[in-house]
Amino acid sequence: MWAAAQGRLRADTVTREETPMTTLDPITDMRAASPPEDTEFVRFWNEVLAPKFTRYRHILVGGLTYHSEAVFPKLPVRAGDRVLDVSCGWGDTTIKLARLVGKEGEVVGVDCCDAFLAGAEADLAETGLTNVTFLRGDAETALPEGAFDFVFSRFGTMFFANPVAGLRKMRRALRPGGRMVQIVWRDPADNPWLSMAKEIVLRHLPAPGADARSCGPGPFSMSDDAAVRRMMDAAGFADIAFERVDALVRVGDDVADAIGFQLAIGPAGEVFREAGELAEAKRPEIEAALAEAIDSQARDADGIVIDSSSWVIGARNPGD
Repeated sequence: MWAAAQGRLRADTVTREETPMTTLDPITDMRAASPPEDTEFVRFWNEVLAPKFTRYRHILVGGLTYHSEAVFPKLPVRAGDRVLDVSCGWGDTTIKLARLVGKEGEVVGVDCCDAFLAGAEADLAETGLTNVTFLRGDAETALPEGAFDFVFSRFGTMFFANPVAGLRKMRRALRPGGRMVQIVWRDPADNPWLSMAKEIVLRHLPAPGADARSCGPGPFSMSDDAAVRRMMDAAGFADIAFERVDALVRVGDDVADAIGFQLAIGPAGEVFREAGELAEAKRPEIEAALAEAIDSQARDADGIVIDSSSWVIGARNPGD
């Protein structure tokens, strides 16, 4: 499909032959390349976080959908496009993108976490779609160049250890003129679904030390729009634009589910995990404090929901 698409013409773009490409088959290239040794962050995702995220997949996929549903109708994606989904997780956004581009298009989902990709492959098998490929990879180190019309990432780029390098890789994956959209969390004050639980846990436990194992910079590392604009400018993007999206996020089916979720992952989960035996000793009082705060939150048909806020950041690759 990739090679066949080389000759297609688009009325509002250059021809495929005029678009510089480093390869006619970027999927084959990515598969054939010798994978670099996993970084500490990648090992941490696979060894520590993946089981916790998988346990609460019903919250993460269902909750984050509130944000992607607000964004997807506006994405600059057309039938026949080649699309890259960076940090695709369980592939729900990848599959949505595949339906947008249609059978003449192609979508590649890339993630560093084996468990996520296994889930994505299982879900894909039930769709009947033939225009999706999932690949294991670290977007900061290995992406094909000049191969895609559109690059997307939902809540993945905040964990780049070197955000400028990762964003530059994403830009270079685009053909000249190609578009990118990433969704990142805004500041903690606008995201009580994460910050509230951390504040409560820190009343009972010490903050993690500088040597704590982590998943990377963290969910709020791209909350400052001015700082992110500088990152994207340094990565070579043009026409950088920010749009704020406020939405309720699902945090659990019920109070117990929400408590378990908060103590497993996210900022509160990191504090609890790093405190070790002390956290377990104080678990009853921590859970009681969380239960009081969570029980006061709103509910909808899917469970308990709390306010959240994200940046939808769009940009264009002007070409090197």
